[in-house]
Amino acid sequence: MEQSNKWYYNTNIYEVNLRQYTPEGTIKAFAQHLPRLKKMGVETLWFMPITPISEKNKKGILGSYYACSDYVSVSPEFGTVTDFKNLVTEAHALGFKVILDWVANHTGWDHIWTHTHPEYYLKDPHTGDFLAASGMDDIIELDFNNKALRNAMIEAMQFWVTECDIDGFRCDLAFWVELDFWQEARPQIDRIKPLFWLGEYDETDNPDYGTVFDASYSWKWMHVTKTYCEGNATFNDLLQLLFQYNTLGTATMRAWFTANHDENSWNGTEYEKYGELAHVLAVFGSTWIGIPLMYTGQEIPNHKRLAFFEKDDINWYQPLQLEAFYTILLNLRKNNNALQSGEEINLPQLLQAQHNAPVLAYSRSNGNNKVITILNFSEHYFSHIPVTFEISDELYTNVFTGDTYTISEIKELPLPSKSFLLLEKVIK
Repeated sequence: MEQSNKWYYNTNIYEVNLRQYTPEGTIKAFAQHLPRLKKMGVETLWFMPITPISEKNKKGILGSYYACSDYVSVSPEFGTVTDFKNLVTEAHALGFKVILDWVANHTGWDHIWTHTHPEYYLKDPHTGDFLAASGMDDIIELDFNNKALRNAMIEAMQFWVTECDIDGFRCDLAFWVELDFWQEARPQIDRIKPLFWLGEYDETDNPDYGTVFDASYSWKWMHVTKTYCEGNATFNDLLQLLFQYNTLGTATMRAWFTANHDENSWNGTEYEKYGELAHVLAVFGSTWIGIPLMYTGQEIPNHKRLAFFEKDDINWYQPLQLEAFYTILLNLRKNNNALQSGEEINLPQLLQAQHNAPVLAYSRSNGNNKVITILNFSEHYFSHIPVTFEISDELYTNVFTGDTYTISEIKELPLPSKSFLLLEKVIK
């Protein structure tokens, strides 16, 4: 099977929280981390919104990234448009792709459009004022029935492509915006250059959005794995959801994650939610079909909930305990095309767990390349791998230890509780 020329089929995504990344919290200060992230195997940098933040009805001291006051400027907190343009140029020179968080559904209360084009906004029938978003009183909703608003939004998105040469958008709450806007916007913006579009929605709930977006969130997987760790879902519930995702096909992809800005700040760190299964789920996200998504500081690891509306620096203490772990995962996915995603790619082949053991095992193949992933979701220690393998004379390397095994030898390996085994076929 040939490699696709769509770069995002083999990419991974690393979400950058600029405010908390460095003591300075600026674009220029973040740049010093680019060589480290490149060495770790990061391919695509997703920057949370860098636009100015509204002062009116602002939450906390610094406000929310997602309450924009101007779509075509950079917040002084982070730097300037020139700073970001220079960063993208530097990132491209190192081989990164750069995508920008785009908040189309709403703005802050004092966005420039509230003065120049108040007709762009929905109105509250009770107050006659702008309509606050449900449950979020620091933002107000835009009216996508207004053709002029649609044109202005598209022009604002085009600005970042033409001015800064970004490679795509992560679209915040994409399913809160009418699908036909995205259907209108993408072709116009992609005419400048083909982009990667990641939508914040779960395709099992909003399958039509897959006609526009290249990848979507795996919200349901995130929730059911958390529920499983709490003892309120079964291993079979996990399998059923994976089968449901598989019915969506391979034309669009899922982004798999254990942490992001919302989850970390509001619902807990990955260790609060998943405990010892956090690393098992990270291996899953890098080897199942789709795109692995990391969040700022997971390579430390980060055990702190980062403040959302205040300054709360990441503690980049050395050594970064999980940097080697993620380096192996990210580079395996990049270099072994058995883990490629996208159109015309075979779905993972499940390996049968013996005696209904709560072990998720699967292989992925592409030509001569093959990767086997074995994940123990249980508290049980297995003295040997409880999985049925096909008889084979193939050799496999444990990508984390470098040890090489035959299939017969793999069968006899132990599988501790909440552990994983990741094997790459040796090409003769």
